[in-house]
Amino acid sequence: MPVAVIGLGSIAQKAYLPVLGALPDVDLHFMTRDPEKLARLGSAYRVRHLFTDLDAVIASGVRAAFVHAPTEQHYAIVSRLLDAGVDVLVDKPLSYALDESRRLVELARERDRSLMVGFNRRHAPAYLAALDGPRDLVVLQKDRRARTGDVRTIVLDDFIHLVDTLRMLAPDEVGLDAHGKVEDGLLHHVVLRATAPGFTGLAVMNRAGGSAGEVLQTAGADHRLDVVNLTDVIDHDGAPALRRGSDWEPVGRRRGFEGMCRRFLDAVRTGERLDAGDALVSHEWCEEVIGRLLEG
Repeated sequence: MPVAVIGLGSIAQKAYLPVLGALPDVDLHFMTRDPEKLARLGSAYRVRHLFTDLDAVIASGVRAAFVHAPTEQHYAIVSRLLDAGVDVLVDKPLSYALDESRRLVELARERDRSLMVGFNRRHAPAYLAALDGPRDLVVLQKDRRARTGDVRTIVLDDFIHLVDTLRMLAPDEVGLDAHGKVEDGLLHHVVLRATAPGFTGLAVMNRAGGSAGEVLQTAGADHRLDVVNLTDVIDHDGAPALRRGSDWEPVGRRRGFEGMCRRFLDAVRTGERLDAGDALVSHEWCEEVIGRLLEG
């Protein structure tokens, strides 16, 4: 099956190409505007179909595309692909502008094409395991070291992962509250609280922390589950017990990229339409967070 990878930057090289390059029934087509990178990665993955132009990629007959271009280019690239009848998996966010994100979801529906947003945590085995346990209290924290920056960019490029994961673990109907520290236009930390009867969820990001890492904690009914950096699971049921994944298990599988890619490609093969409406809700939550932060 002919599948395009559009944009060959860091996330494509670290997370997607190791997964896609190992699938035997996928005929990869690479596109980037950097000829040196195109030749190098084409050689590394034995890919013969190499392009620097989107129209040429579409004309080659691809059925699906993974879009890893910069967010500013998402709207133009994804809309062109959907118009051409190509199913799309695109990195989060769909766009920095909520109206563009909504339009892409609407366009996919109009063209009867799949549109999937790259929320890999929804496919990470350790996070899926958290769905099976009690979740009266959910705390998800992700820290960065010396990485303050523009509010909209950080919330939609990074915090959106925590927002979407909290949505996955929370009840359907929740109330929202958000606050944080914004100084000279730079976001230092942000906290989102989601509440419902018997449920409290917190998503916390510290951009000025001493180190980088991510911890998920779910608790209820005298039981607690911790997930550290998406992989190591600690069960607290009287006493903590560490459940580590196999050291030989691919990182892409443990972090959810393999499951996400397979889910998308299986839908392409079978003709199932994947709708990005649920992912759009995470964008809408982020827009509310941005508004609260900028209000002060």
